[in-house]
Amino acid sequence: MSIVKDMSLAPSGRQKIQWVRDFMPTLSGIEERFRREKPFAGLTIAVSVHLEAKTANLGLVLREGGAEVHLTGCNPLSTQDDVAAAMADMGVETYGVYGVDMQGYEDLLVETLKCRPHLIVDDGGDLINLLGGKCAQYAGRLIGGCEETTTGIHRLHARERDGILPCAMMAVNDAKAKHYYDNKYGTGQSTWDAIMHTTNLMVAGKTVVVAGYGWCGKGIAMRAKGMGADVIVCEVDPFKALEATMENFRVMPMDAAARYGDIFVTATGCKDVIVQRHFEVMKDNVLLCNSGHFDCEVDVATLCGMSVENFPRRANIWGYRLPDGRTLNVLAEGRLVNLAAGNGHPAEIMDMSFAVQALSLEWLVNHQEKLEPKVYPVPAEIDDQIGWVKLAAMGLDIDILTEEQKKYLAGWEA
Repeated sequence: MSIVKDMSLAPSGRQKIQWVRDFMPTLSGIEERFRREKPFAGLTIAVSVHLEAKTANLGLVLREGGAEVHLTGCNPLSTQDDVAAAMADMGVETYGVYGVDMQGYEDLLVETLKCRPHLIVDDGGDLINLLGGKCAQYAGRLIGGCEETTTGIHRLHARERDGILPCAMMAVNDAKAKHYYDNKYGTGQSTWDAIMHTTNLMVAGKTVVVAGYGWCGKGIAMRAKGMGADVIVCEVDPFKALEATMENFRVMPMDAAARYGDIFVTATGCKDVIVQRHFEVMKDNVLLCNSGHFDCEVDVATLCGMSVENFPRRANIWGYRLPDGRTLNVLAEGRLVNLAAGNGHPAEIMDMSFAVQALSLEWLVNHQEKLEPKVYPVPAEIDDQIGWVKLAAMGLDIDILTEEQKKYLAGWEA
């Protein structure tokens, strides 16, 4: 039985879901085929992704494919209670309440897994972590699943190396449709949308420090530059640092950048990116934001211990006043700012990412007899199919290689 905050919120959630469905044509095309072919007939799918309207649409598409869908969130601050209520009202088992503590969050994940899923859609590795441990009793029917974050895929590879991956998993984050499109353009726009909406402050004229220059960091830095910010990039990879330099960004360690930044955005997938020694030298009233999956990139716990007063400043902004009078501002408790303090990626972006999820789940079902408990890449034909469908939906056309050109590229004779 669904666990949501307030079923009376369902009409608002339905409105949000219908809005995004109108702007997700790739997923709509897949839904039409799924409705006819029922690739998931008789199967149960557990989905743990940010519980908002675009995710709800994915859940509905999978249900049209014949699946029994159980839906939950992957971050307590990104769950939208009206969307959760709408999904429960539409007959999808939904377990999501905004703002629960970490124990409450885990309890909702466990409730979701009690369905004993055949397939999972994971975001950050929370479902696979439970299925490989505390909830192993619910893993007996597992065929496989998908993971859509850099952080989650790192954990999957670690589990595979240690021989404790409970099922085959698709590395959706590594698909071209995901990292070229979602991570760069989705994260770039949605991060700044959330920061600007939450703070009501300018970006132009400020110094922005971006920690991490992977696909997400590239998008964040690009959009900050476009809005008139002076951008500093902090990296641990020499070639990514060189790339940032060629894009005319300043590059330096966080120990140096901490003194200059007005807005800090982390996007590394690692922990302890901004810590006590950085807080000690920062300007008064800096903004501290995280666009990585987990809330460990900015050491908020240490900042809290350093401060003499902690107080709310605006919705989703908490101020930490230090003994010398400076105040450092943390957005969304250091959680994923674009979802915890915003609406996440635009619908057109998630149209492609969730299309990868849907088609990857279908691939897992069709190849289940051959699968081992390993991390599998998304097949090129899935990526290419989504790219062509998206181009057509946007009214675009591109060149096509001739057979002679294909032969030239594939051979050595020329």
